Amino acid sequence: MYRRIDSHQHFWSYSEEQYPWIQADWKIRRSFLPEDLLPCLKENRIDGCIAVQARQILDETRWLLSLAKQNDFIRGVVGWVDLRSPAIHEQLQEFRSEEKLVGVRHVVQDEPDDNFMLGDSFLNGIASLAEFGLVYDILIFPHQLPAAIELVRRFPEQTFVLDHLAKPFIKKQIHDPWAAQIRELAKSGNVSCKISAMITEADWQNWKPADFAFYMDTVFQEFGEDRVLYGSDWPVALLAGSYQQVYDLASQHFQELSDSAKEKLFGENATRIYRLPV
Repeated sequence: MYRRIDSHQHFWSYSEEQYPWIQADWKIRRSFLPEDLLPCLKENRIDGCIAVQARQILDETRWLLSLAKQNDFIRGVVGWVDLRSPAIHEQLQEFRSEEKLVGVRHVVQDEPDDNFMLGDSFLNGIASLAEFGLVYDILIFPHQLPAAIELVRRFPEQTFVLDHLAKPFIKKQIHDPWAAQIRELAKSGNVSCKISAMITEADWQNWKPADFAFYMDTVFQEFGEDRVLYGSDWPVALLAGSYQQVYDLASQHFQELSDSAKEKLFGENATRIYRLPV
């Protein structure tokens, strides 16, 4: 059955200590919980979501899974484990019975080493994911795309999802070398891409839909209709617009797609790629 899925959003119970990346003047400096998201999903006829980690501790994964157990509309969780730990197998084993744990992520965009993902300990962690059937979400900036290209080639049987189009420089309308690197990344059939977090890479106060056309068209052209997913990046996206604006941006840009292609973009791909529980 076709379900509409927001493939990328976050929850947090705010504290300055736990979320130091949330800046003092940002209006998202408060808690955002399932009851805050549900009205947004209902207003846009979205049936469920995938909650993605925002802290790099094991308790983040445990907490998100507890929320998913309490709220049926949270269809899946992309959590965090320490992929570089010698005890990575034991960490993953803890969550083996959690059917809603569908993937893991590391905030690689904050790592100073451009080749962080190609380190031996990290590669060992990625190699451990297949046994547990978990997707790896790639969160990077454009300058880290070469490492991502190499990573997905090294693990052709592992499923990867690129978050946020690799955060291209939308505000400055810089296209290259991002576009060429996206083209190269997409040649690996084991990686998909989320249309998400675009407005926070644009001018927060003055963006317009045309600012995003090149980036969305490039991703859709290179990855194709079977490997592109809609995600809101709520509540981070609230820095630059409303949930409705984020959804409208994607739905209006792709309104000329066939019904089948739109169903894939807004739910079927996320359900299949993350193997979401029915």
